[in-house]
Formats: sequence, structure tokens, C-alpha cells
Amino acid sequence: MNTQTRIEGGAGTLTERLGENLRQAIAAGQFPPGTKLPSEAQLVETHGVSRTVVREAIAALRADKLVEARRGAGVFVLTTPVANDSLLSLHAVDPARVSSMIELLELRTAVEVEAAGLAALRRSPAQEEVIFECHHAVRACLDAGTSSSEADFALHIAIAEAANNSRFPEFLTMIGRNAIPRAALSSDESEADQAAYIKLLDKEHDRIVVAISNGDEDAAREAMRAHLRGSQARYRALLREQRKHV
Repeated sequence: MNTQTRIEGGAGTLTERLGENLRQAIAAGQFPPGTKLPSEAQLVETHGVSRTVVREAIAALRADKLVEARRGAGVFVLTTPVANDSLLSLHAVDPARVSSMIELLELRTAVEVEAAGLAALRRSPAQEEVIFECHHAVRACLDAGTSSSEADFALHIAIAEAANNSRFPEFLTMIGRNAIPRAALSSDESEADQAAYIKLLDKEHDRIVVAISNGDEDAAREAMRAHLRGSQARYRALLREQRKHV
């Protein structure tokens, strides 16, 4: 398969199409295990997409354990991971099962609150720029009324990477994109309710990003805690509503 083509129109977002393009190239052996993927700039030039699209596509590949980022070296293709019970358990989280998502959000809160605080202390200018770009990408999806799950996941990965402790992004990629809560938790939600949630989500993200940019460790932790606990509260409300109909 030739990956030296631009991403043209088709089904799915640019991020999804680029991600699938790279997945196929990896599966076909064009990028064998242990080899380095083309640089971000090369992928932008080759496929005619933005840096944000490239970063979100790479984040999706990392979530699927196909590649890993090595600080200062680039992104490398991984060998097929050896299955183990703990990894399978986390990957098997059912996003349609409310209690399962609450458990995962509690675990994320314990990890990502600290990651946000460390990002405020340790982020580099380049990492800060990536965080802002990812935040803008989420906002663009929300404004357009399209799915923001991939962009949202990329933002959380960018914050975890800015903590400059590789275990934080490893944890998030191990969980995968199912860790991002759905914007609409119930088909009964009105358009006004969904619009209010979208506005709240953007405000929560903005608080996190600004606190990290300001180097305010305490504010970054509190903003991330409020963001993830807010998601927990929404799922708990849905769980109570479901029990009423049992």
C-alpha cells in the first residue's frame, strides 16, 4: 500500500481516515515493529492535513497500542502486545455500562489530577503549544456539532505528556478512547440540555488549560478534579434514572 498520498474525501473525519491509513501501512509491513514513523512535519506534508489531525491520529494509534512515543526520538511501531489479564480487563470496559464508566472515571481522577498539577510545573513551551492546539481542536468539534471524543482524548494525552513522566500517557493509552464520556448520555436529553453540557465542557477544559499555562499547580489539579468529577456526577444521575425503570 502506498501511503504517499493525500487524505481525500471519504467516510469519517480526517483524523479517522489518516489513522486508518497508517494502521493499514503498519499491518502491511510498510512500518515494521521497531521502526520509526515519519515525523509530524512529514505526515502533514505527505497527507495534506494539519498538525492537529496528525497528533489526534497518532494518539488513536497509541491508544490501540500500535505505536509509542519516545521522548526526543519520535514515534515507533510496537510489536504485537502480549495479552495479560490486567490489560484485557481495562480494555474490556463497556462504555454502554454506566457503572463501568463510573469506575473508570474514578480511576482517571486519581491519576489525571496529579498529571495536570505536574504539567503546570514541568511543561515545556512546545508541550504547552500542543495543549492549546488540542483544546482548540475540541472546541472546533463542539462548535461544529461533530464528535469530539478523539480530540478530547488527544487533549488529555497532551496534558499527561506535559507532566514529563511517561507513565501518565502510558496509563491513558492503555485505557483507550473509551475513557472519554459521551456528550449525550441519554436519548431523552433535549437539545438545550446537550448545548448546556457542551458549553460546560468547554469551560472546564479552558480552566484546566489556562491553569497549566499559568503554571498554577493547585488550580490545575482542582480544575481537572472538577472536570472528571462532573462527568462522574452525570453518569451517577443516569444510573439513578435507570434504576427507576427497573
